[in-house]
Amino acid sequence: MEDPEGGARPQFDGASAAGRKDGKKSRRRKGKRGGQSRSAAHPASHDLAGHAGEAARPKEDAESPARKRKRRRRGGRGTSQPDIAAQPQTAVQIAAHANGARPDGDSPSSRRNRRKHRSKRGLQGRPLAPAHAPPSARAEHRADAPSRVQPREVHDAEAANRRSRQPGPEEERAGGEHPWPDELYAALDLGTNNCRLLIAQPTRPGQFRVVDAFSRIVRLGEGLAASGRLSDEAMERAVDALRICAAKLRNREIRRMRLIATEACRQAANGEEFLQRVIVETGLELEIIDRETEARLAVSGCSSLVGREARSVVLFDIGGGSSEIAVIRIGDNRFARLANHITHWTSLPVGVVTLSERHGGRDVTPEVFEGMVSEVAGMLSNFDCPEIEIAEDGDFHLIGTSGTVTTLAGVHLDLPRYDRRKVDGIWLSDGEVSAMQAKLLSWNFESRAANPCIGPDRADLVLAGCAILEAIRRRWPSPRMRVADRGLREGLLTDMMADDGVWRRNRNRRGQRGNKG
Repeated sequence: MEDPEGGARPQFDGASAAGRKDGKKSRRRKGKRGGQSRSAAHPASHDLAGHAGEAARPKEDAESPARKRKRRRRGGRGTSQPDIAAQPQTAVQIAAHANGARPDGDSPSSRRNRRKHRSKRGLQGRPLAPAHAPPSARAEHRADAPSRVQPREVHDAEAANRRSRQPGPEEERAGGEHPWPDELYAALDLGTNNCRLLIAQPTRPGQFRVVDAFSRIVRLGEGLAASGRLSDEAMERAVDALRICAAKLRNREIRRMRLIATEACRQAANGEEFLQRVIVETGLELEIIDRETEARLAVSGCSSLVGREARSVVLFDIGGGSSEIAVIRIGDNRFARLANHITHWTSLPVGVVTLSERHGGRDVTPEVFEGMVSEVAGMLSNFDCPEIEIAEDGDFHLIGTSGTVTTLAGVHLDLPRYDRRKVDGIWLSDGEVSAMQAKLLSWNFESRAANPCIGPDRADLVLAGCAILEAIRRRWPSPRMRVADRGLREGLLTDMMADDGVWRRNRNRRGQRGNKG
């Protein structure tokens, strides 16, 4: 038989019909299976492949035609797996196989048949060379892949850097997990003791998901009570922390943000001058809020921790330079914003930093502690607020949002390191709070600094906070207190999202998506 491209066709492993009684039928079956006739397959390489096959394989003329047909059906195109390996391929063919390209004449029907019978034919139909990406390409792919790590709030910048990086808005959009990744909100609170930032995305009504967080103790109000001014060292610490916050905000597409400063900047004679320096060095423009706004924001941030059964709540925020207290009375109709239920509020011009500087925070004796409690109690006596009537159990409780109450909760739980997930929302009985305060008062400064939930940065402040808490508990006795590891930032985020109506829009979009599906 003549090869139309180059004379006589070599006879190897059934490539020719010579010696076959039913060659026509076999070629028809083979053409139906492969989508082409044998004479059309790789016409330019017949001589090279054919002669190499003859040299590498012994003659099998004695094999019966039936056995040949059975082997051809089992081996695909009439060539067994050892034969495929023995046939040299051109560089173009190997590259085509490695890149997933199909050989000439390979029709869709043949590919479907190969997939259908792949389990029966071993490696038949698979690329001859594995198409593995180089290691550098795989590393680049991993670097560009969206992170699945759900972001969580952390309490110091070093811990935040140790965790995996948080996914950005573009990555969330690529991942498809969050349908509105562009609606990011940011809240920054520069207080007397801390600088805190939250970047979050609205999720379910009244809730949001934290995308990024930052918190650092800067002690901006250090020495303020004595001098009436912010010290150079304190301002430098605050500016360094604000630079980190500014970098985080620049790396995100923020829909809306609100950046506030509280008591230290309110009291300091050079507070406005400091904020002008912040604008120049970081680009962040902070607003100084008044005490009433601060109290309302604290309530807004903790609204989800007020149970439906509660009828009256006293919420307090023990800060570094001031302490805000709000009395909340809830009737039969509860407003969407809990801050609308505030009937009385006050802001005490005392916090953990100012109180510890006046009385000493390192070596606190029971007498010194009682002196701090008496000073705060005297301030509370000037707060004109009617007594809270309690009809039955569960009607009234305290909510504390500050480093003082979260520290007490961490010590109570005996945590090896502070964990917000275990502290936020926990209930402490009146007896448990008293026991924790007595334990801290019995420790010296070194013991307090060694506790993982206190640390050296808070060791000289925590007992001043406990004194403020004790004065509040004496004014409003309650069988239980709820701990909130949240505050002004959460209140800022909640108010901004509610004002923009994002939860209503998100609910409508979900409904529209469900109707389409």
